[in-house]
Amino acid sequence: MELRIPSFQDGRVPVEHTCDGADRSPQLSWTAPPAGTKSLVLLVTDPDAPAGTWVHWVLFDMPAARHHLVDGVPPQPQLADGSRQGQNDFGRIGYGGPCPPKGPAHRYFFDLYALDTVLTARPGATRNQIETAMRGHVLGHAQVMARYGR
Repeated sequence: MELRIPSFQDGRVPVEHTCDGADRSPQLSWTAPPAGTKSLVLLVTDPDAPAGTWVHWVLFDMPAARHHLVDGVPPQPQLADGSRQGQNDFGRIGYGGPCPPKGPAHRYFFDLYALDTVLTARPGATRNQIETAMRGHVLGHAQVMARYGR
């Protein structure tokens, strides 16, 4: 499984996907997940945040047949295809773009997981809740890292 984020061509998060711009989620696409995949999970984190790893997006129960996300996924608890969004560390549902303090650029990890199950978590679940529910169910993993600084 391979994850691609077309707008991150130079390894940097474009401003429109940050709090300095439209704070809109980027378009993502990925190759077919492993056989037996029942759902997909996307976690976006910043391990360089001053208070420890900051969660920017929790998206889970994406159908296994899905192979992309559009630019600007709406911040709704549940999407039309049954995908659910969790709470980010900004205290909101959905995507919250990079918003680091002034200083060196931070790293932003987009981690896509293929699972052999559909999670039973409710919309608004936290990263920790999703990671706990995922244990023992990961069939595949893909990652993209990009940087953003002010």
